[in-house]
Amino acid sequence: MQKFLSLVTAVLMALVIAELPRANAATSVTFAPQTVLGPGVPPTPHTFDQNVVPVGSITLDMAADQTAYVISVMRANGATIRTLFENEVRCRWAGGEKTMLMGQNVYETTSSSPQWEDIWLTTRFLVHPGVATRVTCTANVRTASLAYEDSTIRLVSGSMRFADTSIDNTTTGQPAQSSVPAGLLNVDASNPVQREPSLDSFELAPGFRGLSVFGDTEYMICHLSAPCDKKGSSQAHFTLFINQWKADGSLCQTDSSATVTMDVPYYVHHVYVPLHKPDFQIRTDSGCVPKFSTYVRTRWIGGETGAVQGVAKNMTDSRGSTAKHDSDMSHIYAVPFK
Repeated sequence: MQKFLSLVTAVLMALVIAELPRANAATSVTFAPQTVLGPGVPPTPHTFDQNVVPVGSITLDMAADQTAYVISVMRANGATIRTLFENEVRCRWAGGEKTMLMGQNVYETTSSSPQWEDIWLTTRFLVHPGVATRVTCTANVRTASLAYEDSTIRLVSGSMRFADTSIDNTTTGQPAQSSVPAGLLNVDASNPVQREPSLDSFELAPGFRGLSVFGDTEYMICHLSAPCDKKGSSQAHFTLFINQWKADGSLCQTDSSATVTMDVPYYVHHVYVPLHKPDFQIRTDSGCVPKFSTYVRTRWIGGETGAVQGVAKNMTDSRGSTAKHDSDMSHIYAVPFK
């Protein structure tokens, strides 16, 4: 009997030990409301000081063929001076990283433009390490005052989570996802249209009923290489296009129902433009096959020169850090469902 009890105890202890790492691996986190410093513009020309405040982390053990969907939502307001506020998510694992940020300038609370004083930013994307590993995603608030004086801004609320830990991949074994490379894609009177971010072509195995497609654009006004009226704004129309193709290469169907028009003032500088088509239905009749392409069309309407922003280069890991990384910005991805 004593040997039996000892065996039971040993098994129970083994189970407890096996479960301990998972107990510490949170897959969601709620951000604590807090006031964040925005460092003033340095007096030395062509230098930049940005605060980087980690506000929460989540962890997931992933298989080599696994893709997860991470989403971080933040609300910010109460800026004492116009302040850059960015929602950055850094997902890292041994030997790799996938990082994304979305941001815009937040007006001071006395600006009389309430739509630019209180903002929501969502950073969302797919994570696919391609190896069996533990992935840790950390949400950072990145801030900078847009005056020589320091500012403060409130992170009012927010959270981060793995919205889905098992997203189906394309037939290549990779997720249907793409980001705009580093640089700016101009739109103006002489070049009014850009079709980025985009996924030129991807295929799925048979059996899926539809796609949930996300196209998130970071739109900039009056970047350094363009003349600018600081009293002006840039107007642009954004449309998410989703195409399904036939086996012979002809078009099966297209959808462009997700659309929005933005009027962005100079002092906002860059703005988060989210588009989402949650229920694109896949057809199997008339020669249609599970082959797709998708993109966001940015069409300049008027005002100042605008641009679709690509990857942000050389972001400091922490305030004043010499260690740096790149963060994707404008991007597009598709989640199949059955």
